[in-house]
Amino acid sequence: MEPAEVVQTLWDRMQARDWRGLGELLAEDLVVEWPVSGERIEGRRNFVSINAEYPEGWAIRVLRIVADGEVVVSEVEVPHDTMGVHRAVSFWTVRDGRIVTGREYWTELGSAPSPEWRAAYVQRV
Repeated sequence: MEPAEVVQTLWDRMQARDWRGLGELLAEDLVVEWPVSGERIEGRRNFVSINAEYPEGWAIRVLRIVADGEVVVSEVEVPHDTMGVHRAVSFWTVRDGRIVTGREYWTELGSAPSPEWRAAYVQRV
């Protein structure tokens, strides 16, 4: 698979709760960083476990995937029945058909307040 296909398959397998299949796309020594929460996930098993144990009620909608060689950027929307709508922009490195590193920026829509001084220049979405 091409790197963009690997990342699309990653999100498809997460949506399907295919945890074994997800693991097949990841390097054993995978490292994923979540800068917003200040966390680093080391190892395929830990990454799969975090996603498998996340409280149910969510879905994944891929908004875009852009690839440049082995670097793939994805943007997804993840609505959750009780926790609201989250978005993630993820930077993945894919080598030999497996994801070896990732950096994901997760946020909840509308969670960062808009400063009053910008009100004249923006439209709320």
